[in-house]
Amino acid sequence: MEFFSGLVVLALMVSVGAEGGVGPSNNSSFCSESKECLEYELVCKTDEYEVRHYSPTRWVSTDAEAYFMGVGAAMAFRRLFQYITGANNRGLQMEMTAPVLVRIPEETRMWEPAIYTLSFLLPAAYQERPPTPTNDKLYFTEMPSMDVYVRSYGGWMLSVTSRLHAHLLTKELTRVQADYNHTYHYGVGYDSPLKLLNRHNEVWYVAEGEAVCSDPQEPTPPHTPTPTHTPASHTPNATNTPNATHTPDAHTPNATHNPPSTISDSPSDLPANRPPTPSQAPEVTPSQSPVVGETPSANSSDPQADNPWNNTVEASLEDTPSVNSVDGPTNLNLA
Repeated sequence: MEFFSGLVVLALMVSVGAEGGVGPSNNSSFCSESKECLEYELVCKTDEYEVRHYSPTRWVSTDAEAYFMGVGAAMAFRRLFQYITGANNRGLQMEMTAPVLVRIPEETRMWEPAIYTLSFLLPAAYQERPPTPTNDKLYFTEMPSMDVYVRSYGGWMLSVTSRLHAHLLTKELTRVQADYNHTYHYGVGYDSPLKLLNRHNEVWYVAEGEAVCSDPQEPTPPHTPTPTHTPASHTPNATNTPNATHTPDAHTPNATHNPPSTISDSPSDLPANRPPTPSQAPEVTPSQSPVVGETPSANSSDPQADNPWNNTVEASLEDTPSVNSVDGPTNLNLA
């Protein structure tokens, strides 16, 4: 009975260890070309990055020294692919998983090669007891439980694009005062080189301490309505009320409503060649005087009122960029 109980406990331990954050791919994941994918828990998401939590997992890794990330990744990819296709002590062939990680050192110099570490995620069935590589340049990496800051982008994972999005992510993390590992970051690829459309890549920075999910600075409202100033002349009282605009004092006959011809009762204002007659000097009658309550005409209205992202290994190896290549698509064959 005790022996049977011990077998049950051992089976449970192997089952839990085999999962290790590796699960089947689904339609909503980025692993569209592999059967198994790295699982994670989404902690939070902002406009610029995600915070994810990853459980402990085991990977098979190898290092490559190169001047460019693309060249180093291609060299390391060949060794790892040979391992999962039988170059191990048991001669086992394993399915390709996703994603593929490239550990990129943060401090690199153009005139010195850097060490790039490429890692394949071990399938769930081999997370606990993976076969031993026959190539002594391969080793196993235990990835601990961690929170990571993630920035996603499409296209190809090149040295230039990877550095660009790493820079954009660190700029945002600095702005929100987030603590993270400054010595390296991960370039993460999910697709094989044969996939041309709907590609998905990521940049990871490992968080240190508690992950920052909110902006400590006071955010500025994205849309602040601008108040519209209405001139006083547009109010009903200003246009339709006679007493508001036409006061008797402002409309004296001599100031604003004199007739076009300046006819005066004085004889000196008349032409010199003819004498004044009583008919040439019309007297101002009450009917000719301006009306104080006169309604303004239509021409006096305000003119502004109407304004309005390998199926075979041969394909991936043929695409391997040469060392002299400045940069090219990283052959992360995940088929």
